[in-house]
Amino acid sequence: MSARTMAGVALTACVALAVGACGPEKSEESRDDAGATSSQPPASTTKAPAPSATPSASPRTEKPSPSPTGSTSAPRTTAGAIQRYEVFLHAVGHEDIDTVCDVAGPAAKQAEDEGLGPCTSTFLVTFKMISPAQKKALQTATVDPRRVVVRSPAEVEIPAGAIKASMTFSEDELGDSTLEYLKNDWYITD
Repeated sequence: MSARTMAGVALTACVALAVGACGPEKSEESRDDAGATSSQPPASTTKAPAPSATPSASPRTEKPSPSPTGSTSAPRTTAGAIQRYEVFLHAVGHEDIDTVCDVAGPAAKQAEDEGLGPCTSTFLVTFKMISPAQKKALQTATVDPRRVVVRSPAEVEIPAGAIKASMTFSEDELGDSTLEYLKNDWYITD
């Protein structure tokens, strides 16, 4: 699989670093057990994972719903694809694994089927490889619509050069991404 998407980059880099590191991550139960030794009283009925020496994904970033029905799907337009990809970029910057794996789900599933591990494991490795300055830049990154290639009404390609951020990202760092309109929303498929 080529490194044309952030998911592809993550999965390829994961293989290059250490195949063993891309296996299934610790279960929630093992993280909870580690957190049980904390001297802080629980804030709610669920325990927060114990701090560790390795970076982990931060809590899911809450995004306002674009419609009164609670649907978060993007419209089937080029602007909708751009909006969805920007959500992905911001989620990578915030280490929001849920959103990253939602938007990149089809591409990540294809890579997983090829033996590279589940999205939640491989992107956690990717988060560790992205510098704090790059993460901060991705949190507010936008896409230049003039550089987006429309393949069909349901498929667009967003080249790495279309990403506008406070720092420049090379094609090797982000890659080009293909988004397709599937199940009433835009998803990264390659």
